[in-house]
Amino acid sequence: MKVRLNIATKALETHRRFLVGASLTAFFAAVAFIGLGWHVYSARKADVELRARTNNSRHEMAELEAQRKELLRYFGQKDVATLHDRAAFINGILDARSFNWTLMFMDLERTLPGGVRVISIAPTQAGGHVELKLTVGATDDEAELKFERALEQSKEFTEVQIQSVRSADPTASKSGDQKVVQLTTVYSRS
Repeated sequence: MKVRLNIATKALETHRRFLVGASLTAFFAAVAFIGLGWHVYSARKADVELRARTNNSRHEMAELEAQRKELLRYFGQKDVATLHDRAAFINGILDARSFNWTLMFMDLERTLPGGVRVISIAPTQAGGHVELKLTVGATDDEAELKFERALEQSKEFTEVQIQSVRSADPTASKSGDQKVVQLTTVYSRS
């Protein structure tokens, strides 16, 4: 019978567990390093593209700003500014003359229901449409509501805003109006 005896001063130790653990740690560290390296590479590449687009945008903005300053300088000249003011004045006159006031009054007449009459009208032309300040008299509540609904449903009259509704003075009004309504609306014919 043989007996195995270790008579060494230090017992033989196995480092297999340490080596496997260190190898796995090194492997995961290498994978993490490669992943982070790829992320940094992608971020820097995207940053380079972003910087290029930003520089192009800044260059275009500088060119446009230079063009704007040149145009402001040109239009700021006295003779050009006078010509611009004169053209704006003439265009305003042409717009006022080309607006069909008769058609507007016909559209207003078509929307007026029975029992409602226009007491006063103050049209103001502004930018291709007419702003109307209307004062109308109504014989009763039903006529007033019909008029307001007709204005709201009309394609020509938009942005109807009622300013005030008051009872008419029965002694001063010979027309039979019981209510006086003040409103504003925008008239535009497409």
